[in-house]
Amino acid sequence: MDDFDRLKAGAKWMWSLGDYDEVAPRLEAHSARLADAAGINAGMEVLDVAAGNGNFALAAASRGATATACDFSPRMVELGTARTERAGLAVTWREGDAEELPFENESFDVVASVFGAMFAPRPERVAAELFRVCRRGGLVAMANYGREGFLGSFVDVLTSFSTPSPLPLPSPFEWGTRAGIERRFDGLYSRLVVEPDTLVMSFRTVEDGLAFWGRTNGPQIALQSLLSADRFADFRREAEAMMRAMNRSRDGGLELRSESLRVLAYR
Repeated sequence: MDDFDRLKAGAKWMWSLGDYDEVAPRLEAHSARLADAAGINAGMEVLDVAAGNGNFALAAASRGATATACDFSPRMVELGTARTERAGLAVTWREGDAEELPFENESFDVVASVFGAMFAPRPERVAAELFRVCRRGGLVAMANYGREGFLGSFVDVLTSFSTPSPLPLPSPFEWGTRAGIERRFDGLYSRLVVEPDTLVMSFRTVEDGLAFWGRTNGPQIALQSLLSADRFADFRREAEAMMRAMNRSRDGGLELRSESLRVLAYR
């Protein structure tokens, strides 16, 4: 097993830890907006890459498309399969890595990823794979987190308490900039549309927000399992101070905002 295989095995474990069924509703609107921007309708064949539990696949299927979803985490595939069955929508689920998609060339009209493929460690492979499985004249669509705002700051706090990666890895937030998209998609698209967006997460109190992240965020749960109780308490204090400093609520609650980017790259 080489360094990247070990890295991926750790990531697969980490992303299986959180309660993603609780996260997905807070991100669902971004999948719906991306599906609308992509013009998804009946008769299209659509792939949701690094799908989590299927927000974008469900948005595509509800618009009449033939939807396929893949994620490299068996736990996400399990959760997604159960969710789409409960919704009564036909979505085909496959286990698959965004860096090595298990599909033939030019299989889909739209290939999309919402806050997912951006976390794969080798972005040049992700870009090549997204376009490889997209038909000529089709569309690669993404919603990606930007660095500015809560999520970028939260990752900074997490990183400051984490063991450094043995491999030099690019920041996933580069996917949230136009320059990063243009660099990674260079030579692959015929037309590119990039639109800024904002992710807003609201909670009744700061304590509710802290509890939500403690239940749902795989990286934080993994960190807790690796740190001493005292060291994790230090992390919690820093995370709470950061949330309070970034709180945009005016009614005593907690409102956290993060930049994001909506990407439409036509092949």
